Amino acid sequence: MPRPRRPRRIQGPVESLLFKPQGIPLTELKGVVLSHDALEALRLADAEELDQENAAKLMGISRPTFSRLVAEARHIVATALINRWALRIDGGDYWVDGDSPLDERCSNRGRKRQRCGRRR
Repeated sequence: MPRPRRPRRIQGPVESLLFKPQGIPLTELKGVVLSHDALEALRLADAEELDQENAAKLMGISRPTFSRLVAEARHIVATALINRWALRIDGGDYWVDGDSPLDERCSNRGRKRQRCGRRR
């Protein structure tokens, strides 16, 4: 059984968006979905031009995970553009910066384990 995914930190606002080629009805288009966390990784790497180490820290993930996320996002966007498919931005495992689902004590990685969970 794989480990549960850890939520990734993104900058807001979060809303579902749809991009499609002009002049083609949506009913005739194939589509792909880009998650909000993959879009955030793409923003940090390409639009903000951050190095992977700093961008990964901002998202609260490891550098290899960030690298995989950026590669996945680039593949999805390129596939949608080349094939003239609709691109929907929706879903993902994330939390908006300033609205952390974890208690402060959860950041003690490598130290004594403590109970962590979503704030209520």
